[in-house]
Amino acid sequence: AETYFCTPIKIDPTQEYYVTAFEPNATMNTAHHMLLYGCEEPGSDNEVWNCGEMALAQPGISSAPVCASGSQVIYAWARDAPKLILPEGVAFKVGGKSSIQYLVLQVHYASVEKFKDGSTDDSGVFLYYTETPQPKAAGVLLMGTGGRINPKSVEYMETACTIDENKVIHPFAFRTHTHALGRVVSGYKVTRDGIIDNWELIGKKDPQLPQMFYPVANELTLTKGDTVAARCTMESNRDRTTRVGSTNEDEMCNFYLMYWAEKEVLRKKTCFSLGPPFYYWNRSGLNNIPDADASSLPAGSSAQEQGIAAHQI
Repeated sequence: AETYFCTPIKIDPTQEYYVTAFEPNATMNTAHHMLLYGCEEPGSDNEVWNCGEMALAQPGISSAPVCASGSQVIYAWARDAPKLILPEGVAFKVGGKSSIQYLVLQVHYASVEKFKDGSTDDSGVFLYYTETPQPKAAGVLLMGTGGRINPKSVEYMETACTIDENKVIHPFAFRTHTHALGRVVSGYKVTRDGIIDNWELIGKKDPQLPQMFYPVANELTLTKGDTVAARCTMESNRDRTTRVGSTNEDEMCNFYLMYWAEKEVLRKKTCFSLGPPFYYWNRSGLNNIPDADASSLPAGSSAQEQGIAAHQI
């Protein structure tokens, strides 16, 4: 239980490929979630290795990070999310002279019950690609936090980063990820007008729904000086403190922003904060915070209202 396994594919360094769609080949009854990383170098030369952040020793299996260098998330799947097709003309460039020379699939197995009889697993992702160069480059900004959630409490886990590159970013999809305590995950574009911050919603979802990439709520762009902010509203009825980590005893707060840009994507791939009790939006200089909007959902859009039970991790 709680195994994270990685397996790599080396891409032809003489040919550039343009990935335009991702089709998961997995069910939540087998795999808890999958992440597809682009790497300059993989974390190991082995066919399979143990790649959890808090990796437990596996007999006969070496432990190593997902990537040795150049790590970036390009696709994520959980809770029976469907196929993802990128907008027309948008693609992830891999191989050739790109920064992605390897694709590494990470699969998290929360439970191993179905493998105790010797059964094996073929969970994975089908990639759709073309060798024809595409005009728009796809990228993902992964936002997340550390921190902890106190017993019997509602906690805001927040992060924010300012764009510091001279590029115009066009968000087109977002994905939320928590474990069982997440109720709402929201992301915003924040711009300052004088001394007042203006908040424009990028997207928000109940993370207990299928954790797919959803279309953004508003068509917008991000440019140098804009801030991207994300919040996970967590509700704990537990008698113990819950900390950020990789197991079912832990929590996570992630907001994935998928975007396209002309020619080149952001050099910055991640935006993490220490989380509670050390980091909050209102302590980082942000103001005019939309507290109610960031932690609420439209009527009928929560997993509970749709009859979907919270998953265990």
